[in-house]
Amino acid sequence: MRWHRNLLKRRHAAPCVPKRRGRPPTVRSVRALVLRLAHENSSWGYRRIHGELAALGIKVAASTVWEILREHGIPPAPERQSTTWAAFLRSQADALLACDFFETLTLTGVRLYVFAVIEHSTRRIRILGATAHPTAEWTVQLGRNLIMDLQDASSQACFLIRDRDSRFTQAFDALLSDAGLTVVTTGIQIPRMNSLMERWIQTCRCELLDRTLIWNQSHLLHALREFETFYNEHRPHRALKQAAPLRPQAEPINVPAQVRHLEVRRRDRLGGTLHEYQHAS
Repeated sequence: MRWHRNLLKRRHAAPCVPKRRGRPPTVRSVRALVLRLAHENSSWGYRRIHGELAALGIKVAASTVWEILREHGIPPAPERQSTTWAAFLRSQADALLACDFFETLTLTGVRLYVFAVIEHSTRRIRILGATAHPTAEWTVQLGRNLIMDLQDASSQACFLIRDRDSRFTQAFDALLSDAGLTVVTTGIQIPRMNSLMERWIQTCRCELLDRTLIWNQSHLLHALREFETFYNEHRPHRALKQAAPLRPQAEPINVPAQVRHLEVRRRDRLGGTLHEYQHAS
């Protein structure tokens, strides 16, 4: 009857739960917070993150923070401190302007040069002028026009990115410096350092210049003014969450009845080259 006695002993014995060795596991929300602090602050080491957690009242060992960073492949702070050019542009967007020249041809073969400036934060474009002979005096005058436009708009820009074109003279840089703008020149044959301006020039060519026959300088300026208004007041931008530089994002339509009976009208610009859509009032 030994089997019966052993059966009763196992039935009435207290359950034996093995004890867990070591520290208890870190709460998932704390681990997520440690990773967030590391990603948002590239110069913070595990000791600095541990101090920030202590300031928030979260009690955790510094070695635990180090272990969390190591498990997710996050290197030490000195290896994460290097700032890329793209990260610099994003962090300083409110204070950055970019400018450049681009050229186009008329039907008679005349080469015209256009000067434009873009704001990094709002993506607002300013087309300041076009000419067949871009002299140094003409460029300086456009610099004066730019400064007046920025003052009227109460702009907080502090830096202007430009390439090393010979049309940008010392007088142009001195004019901007007197107005409080620091000129930042791009590297030699590195167009990515002025990527926003280069991207806008490509947009202008694809959506306007490649689809329009330019007769002369006045016709070019008229087309560019129309495109400037279209670009700033209507055209959506992914960087602005599909809003326009000078137009806030539209409120979503949640009423099913309004969705079923949409009345959208089209407005043509430049003879139908550009289309704008809006709700019928």
